[in-house]
Amino acid sequence: MNDRAVRAGSGTGTGARAAAAGVPGGSRRPAAARPAARPVRRRDGWTPWLYLAPALVVLGGLLVYPIYQLGLISLLQYTQAQVSGGEPTAFRGLANYAELFGDDRFWQVLLATVLFAAACVLSTLAVGCALAVLLTRVRALPRLALMLAALGAWATPAVTGSTVWLFLFDPDFGPVNRLLGLGDHSWTYGRYSAFFLVLLEVVWCSFPFVMVTVYAGIRAVPAEVLEAAALDGASQWRIWRSVLAPMLRPILTVVTLQSVIWDFKVFTQIYVMTNGGGIAGQNLVLNVYAYQQAFASSQYSLGAAIGVVMLLILLAVTLGHLRLLRRQGEEL
Repeated sequence: MNDRAVRAGSGTGTGARAAAAGVPGGSRRPAAARPAARPVRRRDGWTPWLYLAPALVVLGGLLVYPIYQLGLISLLQYTQAQVSGGEPTAFRGLANYAELFGDDRFWQVLLATVLFAAACVLSTLAVGCALAVLLTRVRALPRLALMLAALGAWATPAVTGSTVWLFLFDPDFGPVNRLLGLGDHSWTYGRYSAFFLVLLEVVWCSFPFVMVTVYAGIRAVPAEVLEAAALDGASQWRIWRSVLAPMLRPILTVVTLQSVIWDFKVFTQIYVMTNGGGIAGQNLVLNVYAYQQAFASSQYSLGAAIGVVMLLILLAVTLGHLRLLRRQGEEL
């Protein structure tokens, strides 16, 4: 009787130990073999899209359909004859793009547009960021005056601002030539001086956006970080380059991309200040060139093709810049 109890107890202990050790011979199922709990699926996956639906519908009507029409016209033979209904519209495919890319004038205008936009973007970022840092250094009254002056420049219509700048640099009545002693020097006669004059106006009406945005970002940086960098002996330039710029990278990305889009498709300033592109078209940019092809020469299909090329260039620059920033963020 006692031997049976001992054997039963030893068998029970062996089964318990086997179950605890995860041996298949145990009386209990191993924990590792239990089926994993199924993730709970959320049923509100479509809720954000429902909230975004009105905005997507508006954007679709304002962006998608015009882009579709632009691309369609660029594939057709669409001149004044087709607009007036005198001749039927013919499908040309990529012939308009072949004609455009085969024109040396297009490549010259494209190069001038890229260089001019790059100069405007760099100048706008430099002025805007410098003034944003200055706003953090001055007192309340000078800060308020600078903010009001910058917002006034930002709110000025492009046509009005361009006309004012033309008066300031007018060879006969402008105060700039009198102050500099240039006499009747015409700033819009030379190619580079005209581009420089337009660049000043573009920077003047664009830097407030950069200044206000970067200033708000600097205010969000903890003061302890800046104080620690100053106590370590870092100069103001080093603080900006090593502390503020990395922390403000998302904001700088937004203002850079916005400036690239604005400055690459500048139209009003060039058209008003150079009288439609300068002497013999020496100050043409892509937007003004597309306008001339579409409305001055009645080559609407070529103007639409230039618009499509501009859209693709801006899209490629934006996606490439975002991908580069994402890669740098992953490396960090």
